Amino acid sequence: MSEAISSGKRRARRLRITAAILLVLGIFGADLVYWLGTRSAEESVDPQMLGNEKAQSRQAEILYGKQAGLVQDWTDYLKRPGVQGVCIVVAAVLMAGGCMYFARLQDRGNEHADEI
Repeated sequence: MSEAISSGKRRARRLRITAAILLVLGIFGADLVYWLGTRSAEESVDPQMLGNEKAQSRQAEILYGKQAGLVQDWTDYLKRPGVQGVCIVVAAVLMAGGCMYFARLQDRGNEHADEI
């Protein structure tokens, strides 16, 4: 009986360690993506291309409707390094939160096993 309890506590501890590692890797990964994205950003934007982009956007909207413009805006927004970094951090926090949740469930299971 004590082996089952100790293995449960061990499993909960591993989940907490995994959560901490996920948070650290998520923060460093987001920082790296942001740093690399801002370093390689094109500083010289051709003014002639801005009008072309607007015309292409309008043409896509005519052909495919308002949804095409919306999807194109979202796609362009997700290409920004800051947004990518935030997405990485949010994903890391959600995964770490899941690990912490399951660690808590594991601890509660151990408490109920102790009572029996």
